[in-house]
Amino acid sequence: MSNLTITEIKAFVPSKDFELSKQFYKDLGFTMASEGGGIAYFHFGQVSFLLQDFCAESFAENFMMHILVADVQAWWEQVQHSGVLEKYGGRVTALEDQPWGMRDFCLYDPSGVLWRIGQNID
Repeated sequence: MSNLTITEIKAFVPSKDFELSKQFYKDLGFTMASEGGGIAYFHFGQVSFLLQDFCAESFAENFMMHILVADVQAWWEQVQHSGVLEKYGGRVTALEDQPWGMRDFCLYDPSGVLWRIGQNID
């Protein structure tokens, strides 16, 4: 029998300005574990993504990532206090309860990638 265990899945997140985007994610609290060949590996605890030094503008503006967190209020406050909104001209939405049973907010990175950060609610 074959072993089809998946150990990790990561998305390739586009960046218009690779250096600026790398700093944005560091300032937000992610750790850049490695970089090479136009790819930077970022993680926060056990979750990760690959930032690529490539961007098709229409792709970046239609690209969305979702982070499921234990405390969305704490993450919203982290974004507010991280300085990324002022430093990078970022946009963030208000916390909102969604009809699909989540409380979330949206954060846009310097390339226009939308990050939806939320937690499940009862």
